[in-house]
Amino acid sequence: MTAAAATITRTASDEEIASVEEQLRMLFVRVRAVWKEAAAAVHPELQPVGYKILSAVVRRGRMHAGALAELLELDKSVVSRTVKHLEALGLAESVVDPDDGRARFVVATPVAVESIEEKGSRMHQQLYSQLRQWPGDDVEQLAALLERLTTEVVAPGTAGDPTS
Repeated sequence: MTAAAATITRTASDEEIASVEEQLRMLFVRVRAVWKEAAAAVHPELQPVGYKILSAVVRRGRMHAGALAELLELDKSVVSRTVKHLEALGLAESVVDPDDGRARFVVATPVAVESIEEKGSRMHQQLYSQLRQWPGDDVEQLAALLERLTTEVVAPGTAGDPTS
């Protein structure tokens, strides 16, 4: 075999790609289940989308609803309705932006911060516990492949756009 022939790599088969697609589907199903469980653990009436919004506010601090919509790729009306629900549950507050009296920030309540940090910490610990059992090279490769998949296949703004 020549050096040039040794560097040629084969392309993935349809079956191999279908297997990746199936594994991603299963991952997303399980992630949705985790979000649903985490939301219920924070408050029995909290929906997964509310958990995602609340988690973003806890991690990043106060945010405008528009910034939340952009970050989570949600419609602004969904964010607005969900923030009102979070307020009704006592998990968030809407406060006036001191730099622009017309705008408002979404802020997590102390109860929400404590609860989200506890639930997030449990999920974080489980992920780290499992991945610590893997070889370091495998974890590094997984991160690189997920980054590549995210940037090349599911980059923001490309969903449903066949020209992208």
